[in-house]
Amino acid sequence: MEEKLRELQTEAEAALQAAATEQQLDEIRARYLGRKGAVRQIRQSISGLPEEERPLVGQACNKLQKTLEKLVAARQDALAEGQDDAAAAGETLDVTLPGRTPRIGRKHPLTQTLEDAVSIFLGLGFSVAEGPEVENYHYGFEALNYPADHPAMDEQMTFYIGENTLLRSQTSTVQIRVMEGQEPPVRVVVPGRCFRRDTVDATHCHTFYQIEGLLVDEGVTMADLRGTLEAFAQGMYGEQTHVRFRPDFFPFTEPSAEFALSCTMCGGEGCRVCSDTGYLEIGGCGMVDPNVLRNVGYDPEKYTGFAFGFGIERIAMLRHGIDDIRLFYSGDMRFLAQF
Repeated sequence: MEEKLRELQTEAEAALQAAATEQQLDEIRARYLGRKGAVRQIRQSISGLPEEERPLVGQACNKLQKTLEKLVAARQDALAEGQDDAAAAGETLDVTLPGRTPRIGRKHPLTQTLEDAVSIFLGLGFSVAEGPEVENYHYGFEALNYPADHPAMDEQMTFYIGENTLLRSQTSTVQIRVMEGQEPPVRVVVPGRCFRRDTVDATHCHTFYQIEGLLVDEGVTMADLRGTLEAFAQGMYGEQTHVRFRPDFFPFTEPSAEFALSCTMCGGEGCRVCSDTGYLEIGGCGMVDPNVLRNVGYDPEKYTGFAFGFGIERIAMLRHGIDDIRLFYSGDMRFLAQF
């Protein structure tokens, strides 16, 4: 058996030396070291040898395998080096050709819109806060006053990583973290990425960006909320833009409202884009629910506040006249290079 192993090593060394391509090298590797290769077949036959010979043959097989593996690696390096040398020899440089102008990158349209929105709110006296994208049940729902049977908690709506761990579906989770860490007054905006189990279409995506706003202080009213959102709308779309509130429901605000902007396409006159209403819905807002304030240790008899949130993709679509959210994530440079 030892003689057979020596012959096998001599045969394998000769085959490896003759290998001229990566494909040939792979075939030789499989022939000798593969699952059905010669070395494995010898290993499988060891059980049929006399008991005193088995350790010696096993050690010889191990030694042969290591030797062949080193030879294969060395031959692979030699082939790669030879290919590099051949490629280098075939390259020529024509110094008379004009130089290539490097492509200069630019910010993604969503990044531009998000930074512009944050800049407007900074000018209104807000600061920026951030939080984790992977949240627990408490910050995702419980502290935000969601009832235990709210459909947003279903697995059909939210990405769950574990029983108590989920991907945040809104940046409202950071509101709780901010209020837990400081006493009023609180004035923050929270930009960030969110995740929902939405079917991807022209207006929905499972991953999207959102900006959330929160202001808590003494004497804050719905009028302050409207004035803040109107100042934002005019900063983003121009002084001719106005805000409209309509009653709505959100677990963490009471009263709650859907807010819309006067249509950027028709200036509020009514068109196909706004379904002849003159307004386009942007997001939700309202006064912070007293239960949310109690959850973070604030006295709702002393403090009031408002919160709002909207998607950055929707703001960018209205800003640039884009009709399909999927374009933002397509990676198509013909689209992205316009911004």
